[in-house]
Amino acid sequence: MNRSFKRIVIFGNSGSGKSSLANMLSAEFKITHLDLDILAWLDAKPPQRKPLADSLEEINFFVQKNQEWVIEGCYADLLEHVIKNANEIVFLNKDIETCISNCKKRPWEQHKYKSQEEQNNNLEMLIDWVKEYPNRTDEFSLKAHKQLFDDFSGKKTEYISNHQTNDGLENYHE
Repeated sequence: MNRSFKRIVIFGNSGSGKSSLANMLSAEFKITHLDLDILAWLDAKPPQRKPLADSLEEINFFVQKNQEWVIEGCYADLLEHVIKNANEIVFLNKDIETCISNCKKRPWEQHKYKSQEEQNNNLEMLIDWVKEYPNRTDEFSLKAHKQLFDDFSGKKTEYISNHQTNDGLENYHE
């Protein structure tokens, strides 16, 4: 069977389910998963973005090293670079209440936090961040994500609920 390489980009608000969907697709198709949070930030207190050029260099290395992948994040400035290599995008455009609920149920993200307690201590700030999504005008905004979605000419899907996302996974079975 000859099939095209899977190169999927997933984006949306914090708590929209990007990591969960990317993990499922990565396991289903045995493709490499890249969470852009890993290469977007410096290890600093308070948190500080890496220089864009450094993050883009790491993305280029990842894309060259892996024929198939799923990349997820909320950084439109990084996504617009990698989306050129994608053959599919998924926009998780869920309402604020759903994203907040998902954040409250989020399992410990060991690649981001040293402990569950450290993650939980950040929850209030994260919820405030999620609430600002429709009002922001930066690279993390609904506006920036809609622009990415509208400009992409390949296969694209927009999910507006957790139920819809779960049902949509059936479309990926070969």
